[in-house]
Amino acid sequence: MVWGTPEYIRAMHVVGTLPLRLLAADYGADITYGEEIIDHKFVKCERRVNEHIGSTDFIEKGTENVVFRTCNEERNRVVFQIGTSDAVRALTAAQMVCKDVAAIDINMGCPKSFSISGGMGAALLTKPELIHDILTTLKRNLDTPVTCKIRLLKSSQDTVELARRIEKTGVSALAVHGRRVADRPRDPAKWSEIADVVAALSIPVIANGDIFEYDDFQCIKDATGASSVMVARGALWNASIFSPEGKVSQEDSILWDNDIKSTKHTLKEMIMHYSSLELPEGKAVIKSESLADLA
Repeated sequence: MVWGTPEYIRAMHVVGTLPLRLLAADYGADITYGEEIIDHKFVKCERRVNEHIGSTDFIEKGTENVVFRTCNEERNRVVFQIGTSDAVRALTAAQMVCKDVAAIDINMGCPKSFSISGGMGAALLTKPELIHDILTTLKRNLDTPVTCKIRLLKSSQDTVELARRIEKTGVSALAVHGRRVADRPRDPAKWSEIADVVAALSIPVIANGDIFEYDDFQCIKDATGASSVMVARGALWNASIFSPEGKVSQEDSILWDNDIKSTKHTLKEMIMHYSSLELPEGKAVIKSESLADLA
């Protein structure tokens, strides 16, 4: 995989499941990231080929719980995203799935409390030695490309310094979300600080933050000089954001044949963006317990 080539990338914690990834790809996303999966959970899984629907499933042992699902159609463009705080455990998880995906990504940007309390996600930003250990361990033992995603640090200089250390580990690309850990989604992404990282590195940098319309792709590329653009909420609200022909209606972009938790989360986000959860359709989604209820 040449990481300087893909322009449009879709990534989202929790809802990056197979149906949404395939939908985003159909509309034009070059690369799609799976939902962040914690290494503790994944190492307890077993790989099964699901001939009924043509997928490769990683099932939690002793259950029928699908932790990660992929298929041959996305083999060359899906990135497996790991939440980890341990190099050996991350490698074990990566080795289980690396033949089924295009790349392995370490999430170092998630600000959620469950990630930070476990030493994962954005908690890694303050542990450069651990970052180095995780990434170099993966690079030494995998033929599959390795990438990671970070957030901005306290100052642009700090972010650039960390990015340079990450580059030295040999990763194929670095994604930078233009907000700090304490920032909220309503706070504007700091594209200028992503540009500082781009200017300092020789590897591809993927810019992320405040991409809500198709025209925003070129805007952030022009502003940052990044080789690629990553979309999260914009793709969650309407996966057709990747289409140069313009977005389709909200109803036409809704996905089915998905697990109930992910589908509910997606629909709630879409409804909150376009209207309100206090409306009848919002209350119905909140109360739903199965895909049949949502239909």
